[in-house]
Amino acid sequence: MKNLPIRAFVVLASIAAVGTAAADETYRCAGKLIEPGMTQSEVLAQCGNPTSKSVEAQDVRSGNQVVGKTEVHRWTYESYSATRVLVFDQDRLVSIE
Repeated sequence: MKNLPIRAFVVLASIAAVGTAAADETYRCAGKLIEPGMTQSEVLAQCGNPTSKSVEAQDVRSGNQVVGKTEVHRWTYESYSATRVLVFDQDRLVSIE
């Protein structure tokens, strides 16, 4: 029973960490939730044009071998409260930074 407060703290800290990680993977734009899996056209429809865009070709690897290329698009949305970079692999949103 002595370890109960420590265990409770560890559980609560773990839940808080998971909640923080999930919050970083979404972005609210014009009242709508933007999240990984959305297409570029879906994001444009909700958020409009980004402040800036960049595209870079990246190698697709399987182990140590390059098996192809993909285009990674980075769209930056700047506002008075935060700056978010939306990262697309081809047409799909894969992460929000």
